[in-house]
Amino acid sequence: MLKIGIITASDKGAKGEREDLSAGVIKEAVKDLGQVIAYAVVPDEQELLQAKMIEFADELQVNLIFTTGGTGFAPRDVTPEATMAVIDRFVPGIGEVMRLESLKVTPKAMLSRAIAGIRNKTLIINLPGSPKAVKECLQAIKPALPHGMDILLGK
Repeated sequence: MLKIGIITASDKGAKGEREDLSAGVIKEAVKDLGQVIAYAVVPDEQELLQAKMIEFADELQVNLIFTTGGTGFAPRDVTPEATMAVIDRFVPGIGEVMRLESLKVTPKAMLSRAIAGIRNKTLIINLPGSPKAVKECLQAIKPALPHGMDILLGK
C-alpha cells in the first residue's frame, strides 16, 4: 500500500475560514491505493507549498502527493510553480489527461494549469480545488496510477 499525502492550497482554508471539502474527496477516492499519512492546509504561498511538498516527500517519504487548489489564473494560484520548483522530472501526461477528460464536462477545463512530476520516489499531482473537479480528474488518472507507482518504486 502506498503512503499518500494531501496538501490543500487555500488562503481561507489555512485561516480556518473555509472547510476543505476537496481533501475528503481525495481521501475517499484513493483509499484502495494506500493510506493518507500526511495532510496539510497551506496558504497560497509558493515557498510554503514547496516546503510542505519537500517535507512530505523527503522527510515523511510519502509515495504519492495530491495537491488541491491553486491551479487557476488568479495571481495567488502558484501550486504548479511550487511543484515545478521541487520536482526532478515532469510527467506531462497526467495533466493532459485531466484536462482532456474535464473538457468533456466544461470548456473551463482548458484553463487549468495543473501539472504532475516526480521528486525522488514521490509522484506529485496537482488537482483542482473544486470537489467535483477533483473527483472527475481522479477518475481519469487513477487507473494508471498503480502501474506508474510500481515502476517508480521499483516493484
